[in-house]
Amino acid sequence: MTDDDLVRELWAALDGPPDAPERITRDRAPTALDRAALARATVAVCSLAAAELAAARSGGPVPRVRVRDRAVDGAFRSDRLVRLDGRAPVTFAPLSGFWRAADGWVRTHANYPHHRARLLGALGLPQSAGPSELAAVLAGRDAAATEEAVYAAGGLAVALRDRDTWARHPQGVAAAAQPLAGRRPLAPGGAPLPPPGREPGYAAAGLRVLDLTRVLAGPVATRTLALLGAEVLRLDAPWLPESQDALDDTGMGKRSARLDLATADGRAAFGRLLERADVVVTGYRPGALEALEGMAPEELAAGRPGLVMAQLSAWGRTGPWAGRRGFDSLVQAASGVALAERAAGPADTPPGALPAQALDHGTGYLLAAAVLRALTRRHRTGEGSLLRLSLARTAHTLLHTDVPVQAPPPVPYVEPVLREAVTGRGRLRYAPSPVEFTGGPRDWSRTPGLWGADAPCWEGTPH
Repeated sequence: MTDDDLVRELWAALDGPPDAPERITRDRAPTALDRAALARATVAVCSLAAAELAAARSGGPVPRVRVRDRAVDGAFRSDRLVRLDGRAPVTFAPLSGFWRAADGWVRTHANYPHHRARLLGALGLPQSAGPSELAAVLAGRDAAATEEAVYAAGGLAVALRDRDTWARHPQGVAAAAQPLAGRRPLAPGGAPLPPPGREPGYAAAGLRVLDLTRVLAGPVATRTLALLGAEVLRLDAPWLPESQDALDDTGMGKRSARLDLATADGRAAFGRLLERADVVVTGYRPGALEALEGMAPEELAAGRPGLVMAQLSAWGRTGPWAGRRGFDSLVQAASGVALAERAAGPADTPPGALPAQALDHGTGYLLAAAVLRALTRRHRTGEGSLLRLSLARTAHTLLHTDVPVQAPPPVPYVEPVLREAVTGRGRLRYAPSPVEFTGGPRDWSRTPGLWGADAPCWEGTPH
């Protein structure tokens, strides 16, 4: 399979016109991504979907798309490259990582305080425990038993598996059976989208997006919609902490507010926002949002014809793990990606990891592409859409795509070009978006503010 074949495969998964990929031009360069083909392809289809929507709204031809390898490289590592006044972000906490188990390896995720507390509680460790205490306990436990015990306590840990073992696992089977970008009709009767204004390249100008996602794939998708001119309002539960480092990366172009959807007042405020929303993107575990009164997709769409609702999950909508929490690092470990990335060496060499959160970023660009294609459909037919994507299904594509793994770049490696902006909190250095088409935007209209500092209302409306 060539890069072009992979682009056509992803574009077909989005139900895109088969001749559209002919409008893509590529600028090749060495990158730090050993799975660069998938990265390039997800950015290509996202850029193409943006160009298509811009053309539909302006009435012109579909612009040409350009995919620059160095821009893709930087964007897929944006969470690691971002700097505020030169300070590097904190990416993984001390208790997040690979640990030897009695019969293999376990991958934990404990970046958030509540996840750390649940991990330690499940293993009978005091809350003051550090890496050495965690390592000692895990070394005496079976990996699968640890996986189940930590999950039962609400924490995050998975046993390391190879690709073939995951392919036989019930959740691996379920993930593989799901479409890469599932879609079904939702809320027909929406009006055509208005013209994008004086700058037709801003494909999503004038549209409003409610962003109910957290690290990292969902925020990448909504960050892309913000680049294209959408007003994006991120909403977080007041009691859940968030990393400002993460927001400095994925909060470009957005506002950030806190809203408690578990309360009647919070849902009423959300309902007022929904009245003027065009897109809702969620990163809740399957069933979690639907459990709240009036928050099922069909209920949300009933009063907003033409609504595009996108649901993102870690493991997929079906299977025994459908309701479990998950992050890119855990899906890499469970699905076989981590073993595929293991460095050459003895049999007990620690598992590896992709040089970027590629499942997150790749799924993020696919999610944005699916939303943009759904908006084009809504513009032409008035039909809304319910979209569903998962990290596990993206991992399946990564592991079963016959595109050669790229060799490491020559040394010295030239880092991608980054940009700088002066903010109220300091000088922000960030990776530009790789989404590019003729006449399209080249940067975001605003830099991130503080997490949760904005009012939960659309700009220009009273709170």
